[in-house]
Amino acid sequence: MMNAIDKYINSLPEETREKIEKLRETIRNAAPQAEETINYGIPTFKLHGNLVHFAANKGHIGFYPAPSGLEAFKKEISAYKNSKGAVQFPYDKEIPLDLITRIVEFRVKENLEKAKMKAK
Repeated sequence: MMNAIDKYINSLPEETREKIEKLRETIRNAAPQAEETINYGIPTFKLHGNLVHFAANKGHIGFYPAPSGLEAFKKEISAYKNSKGAVQFPYDKEIPLDLITRIVEFRVKENLEKAKMKAK
């Protein structure tokens, strides 16, 4: 059955779809227990709150792992245009999937620790 993220991806141009699918697959593998949804109008993975978001934009794919996710990988993301909560991967370059995996794993750990603290 098609979920909201499938619908989002299917609405994209074919060349964009392939990159977005790879990104989604990478996030899924790094956070298999996360739930997929649409939040703020864009694909979102949730695990004890928002984990990461991504979106197909005009000239790039936006990846939104929360400011903490970017701060922890400041050096690695400096090769890309980035802001406090987002990093942009231009369509004409390969997405650094290994970096995405590490950022997502960091965010999973962070959200699980936060959930543990709340449970106390």
